[in-house]
Amino acid sequence: MIETVLHTSALLSSSLLFGGMLLFSASFAAFLFKSLPPEDARALIRKAFPSFYIFVAITSLIAALLAITSSLFSASILALIFLTTIPTRQILMPAINAATDAKLKQRFLMLHGLSVVITLAYIIAVGFVIVDLAAQ
Repeated sequence: MIETVLHTSALLSSSLLFGGMLLFSASFAAFLFKSLPPEDARALIRKAFPSFYIFVAITSLIAALLAITSSLFSASILALIFLTTIPTRQILMPAINAATDAKLKQRFLMLHGLSVVITLAYIIAVGFVIVDLAAQ
């Protein structure tokens, strides 16, 4: 019974992580830039990203802990997401903001591109986790 509860909770929390990342990165950001003047959209996105990374870190950690008894593969992927989200939030995000503030367009594009690749990798990885957990 407890294994079923843990497994189901791991699957649900992984799905929440997947959906939350997809919604934020694909819909919310695009919506802001279509709905607000560019400067306002940038300011709001800048305020939202720290919370996004906290959501990713906490949800991936919870999902990893819940997945341990179901799949070490899935738990490891989720733990890796948790561990890499911290430097992404604490190092990469401030570097992106600093490049924007200093009007260093090439540096901004490189760092922003890296953050997009990281987020896309997270979404794909959690997709594999969901498939793995669903197959258990």
